[in-house]
Amino acid sequence: MPRQRTILAERGENTHFGFRQVPLGDKQALVDDVFHSVAGRYDLMNDLMSGGLHRAWKDVLVTAVNPPRTGDRPFALLDVAGGTGDIAFRVAEAGNHATRATVVDINHAMLEVGRVRALERGLDDNVRFVEGNAEAQPFSDRMFDAVTIAFGIRNVPRIDRALAEAHRVLKHGGHFLCLEFSAVDVPGLDTVYDAYSFNVIPALGSAVTGDAEAYRYLVESIRRFPRPALFADMLRVAGFGRVSFQRLTAGIVALHSGWRL
Repeated sequence: MPRQRTILAERGENTHFGFRQVPLGDKQALVDDVFHSVAGRYDLMNDLMSGGLHRAWKDVLVTAVNPPRTGDRPFALLDVAGGTGDIAFRVAEAGNHATRATVVDINHAMLEVGRVRALERGLDDNVRFVEGNAEAQPFSDRMFDAVTIAFGIRNVPRIDRALAEAHRVLKHGGHFLCLEFSAVDVPGLDTVYDAYSFNVIPALGSAVTGDAEAYRYLVESIRRFPRPALFADMLRVAGFGRVSFQRLTAGIVALHSGWRL
């Protein structure tokens, strides 16, 4: 057992893994198992679960990243927990020839899927994949113009550390953007959404990936994630300025924004 995990276990620190309470030092391994299990069909499941809406949500994120479309100005993106490269590819394709994206993810299986897809798309010179932890980024201070994380922050054991690291690696004037599931804010729709989430999504995950439990965890983790106003406060504590959030599709997701000023 890694020393850090042993120390955390000795301290008795706990966190949630879906609706379960688990030792803080165990959560990362449990999350890794989930994504290792579903890596090959992760993007297909995103399409099926959201009815393709995740593409529109990610378009909103890329628009907010706003890489330079023309000219020669370099632009460096760090996409955290972006293993299969979906956000990185979108930003690289939207930006000019000097736009570069780095994907950092702790899960080797997800990164391997991303590397294959980069080669298939001819983007292997524009997008690189690095194995690393969101809580301890393997990058120097002030390296990136933007940091993104899409549907990954709720899987991080220590969200405060991940936010502090995102702030550290951003250049002054850099933009942090987090796309994450949130709480439906339309009466009646919330009941329908819960029924769909807890019944249909695990069954779909079982049929497509052979792992219903992985998608049951993902549904539960959404319900445990802080509401937008509380998460905005966490961004401020991490040092971000001009913090805001935008609810999308009746609050099913929210786009969170903060700047390193």
